[in-house]
Amino acid sequence: MTDTSDASVGRRTVLVATGATAATLAVGAAVATDAPAPAAPATAPVAAAAVCTLTKEMTEGPYYLDGQYVRSDISEGKAGIPLKLTLTVVDDDTCAPLSNALVELWHADALGEYSGFVGNNGHSEPDNGTFLRGGVLTNSSGVAAITTIYPGWYRGRCVHIHVKVHTNVTVTSDGHFTGGQELHTGQLFFNETITTAVARVSPYSTNTVTRTTLARDSIYDGGGAASGLLTLTALGSTPAAGYTGTLTLGVER
Repeated sequence: MTDTSDASVGRRTVLVATGATAATLAVGAAVATDAPAPAAPATAPVAAAAVCTLTKEMTEGPYYLDGQYVRSDISEGKAGIPLKLTLTVVDDDTCAPLSNALVELWHADALGEYSGFVGNNGHSEPDNGTFLRGGVLTNSSGVAAITTIYPGWYRGRCVHIHVKVHTNVTVTSDGHFTGGQELHTGQLFFNETITTAVARVSPYSTNTVTRTTLARDSIYDGGGAASGLLTLTALGSTPAAGYTGTLTLGVER
């Protein structure tokens, strides 16, 4: 079963541009002239520190299970290459960091199987309904740090991670979350060159399903970071050492 049949929805999300981008937008093109340029008035406004760029949300897909654990490590000992994610959530109107928001992730294991749905990708393994699922609350800087493994792939989709952002959730006594308001549903994507290298490493190499590349995926639209493409950095000299992944997401409150 794939999640290719759902269309992207229209709620807005944003990414924060770099300070250099903001500075570029704040400076007008100079006009050639023999006369000296007039001095800026003392009361001229200061350029904004950041510029927000709109991007689309992505489909939730068929494998979502609500009410998962609030935890910073969702791997549950699953075999795979380490992946340390740093996701920063900002308000799309002000670009200010959004603290105490729950960033929730869920994704397939190295064999392309989702907890709660094991067998849908043709592999048999134990299924506890919780592995590679969960979320963490952002800190005062809007940052959610989550440890997991590099995802595998399943029929018809490239490698990806699903993400939701919630506010005002309640954490229950047994560590789950409930209630709140859902602000964003999206997906995170991976550089194809890195995924190709990961796919050669066990247990990914034992996945019997043909892998769909990023370029041929029906959901990813080629928009780079604005469409959820992570910035990946190697943790060591080989793919097996793992990667960090970073992205700044903006949400419409």
